[in-house]
Amino acid sequence: MSMVRPARAARAIGVGDSARDRRAIAAWLLACAAMVLVMVALGGITRLTESGLSITDWRPIVGVLPPLNDAQWQAAFDAYKQIPQYDAIHAGMTLAGFKTIYFWEWFHRLWGRLIGVVFLLPFLYFLLRRRIPASLAPKLMLLFLFGAFQGAVGWWMVESGLEHRIEVSQYRLAAHLGMAIVIYGAILWVALDLLRPDRREAAPGMRRGAGAVLVLAAVTLIAGAFVAGLRAGLIDNTFPLMDGHLVPPAWGNLAPWWRNAFENAEAAQFDHRVLAVVTWLAALALFVASFKARLSRFARGAVHALFTLVTIQAGLGIATLLLVVPLPWALAHQLGATLVITAALVARHALGSAA
Repeated sequence: MSMVRPARAARAIGVGDSARDRRAIAAWLLACAAMVLVMVALGGITRLTESGLSITDWRPIVGVLPPLNDAQWQAAFDAYKQIPQYDAIHAGMTLAGFKTIYFWEWFHRLWGRLIGVVFLLPFLYFLLRRRIPASLAPKLMLLFLFGAFQGAVGWWMVESGLEHRIEVSQYRLAAHLGMAIVIYGAILWVALDLLRPDRREAAPGMRRGAGAVLVLAAVTLIAGAFVAGLRAGLIDNTFPLMDGHLVPPAWGNLAPWWRNAFENAEAAQFDHRVLAVVTWLAALALFVASFKARLSRFARGAVHALFTLVTIQAGLGIATLLLVVPLPWALAHQLGATLVITAALVARHALGSAA
């Protein structure tokens, strides 16, 4: 009797162990991951167009609708005029100009809500149809909760620029972007687990190398958020030297020393450069090692794709700097960072588990 009850309990919760169920759930998660990727790009657009502070309140439900008449638009514009950014950056802006920056921030928030809907409704469907493995359901619920919390983090970031600053805090910007990447990576990893549940690779050195590239790429991306938050891409627009110096003279101007990485524009740009070079060298080492390691065709292809994307991303970063951060190049560079994270995750997953 005791042998039967666990089986009945498992069926009651849902097994979802068939290949068909795994593929369906993975496809849904990959769609969610793609939407998060778009969300990161939209966040870049709002930042680069100075649109992020155009909506000065947070209304998770009724905020779905933009202003619907002239009076509502004027009220929203008047609220924006009360914050420091208006006088510092957008003084004299017309209502038509305000509608443009408002659109990007509104669409960014709307897209976040859509991600929540696209995640929650299929999750409930798969759960009620008992197509989700019992061990997977808590992970998916946790991902949803993290996504909901990310909305609050986004408002926490915006709020930092409404009273005493003309832009959001670089610390909160980095936290918001970092959390988005964590959510994106977790969704992608779960989807890969479902698509490739029996991966096995006998290359622990390669596995550790891919993990190192992944960590370096993530740290470089977060360092880039500080570059963006401090507008550090608008200074020292030369490469490889920074205004004629290997290390900028102003690197240690702040005390204590650790503040330079987060509050000193020249130091933030220098640190981002160094991290990018180290990431490229690590990806190169992994690429070279892949020719001698015994790898599956998929794993070797993933490592090669990773090196290719890291190289392209390095080129985009240099071009963005030399051109003084034009919008299309800056956006491509930010999107490229997310694609590098994607490639590093796929490569690390393809190289097997630590067990």
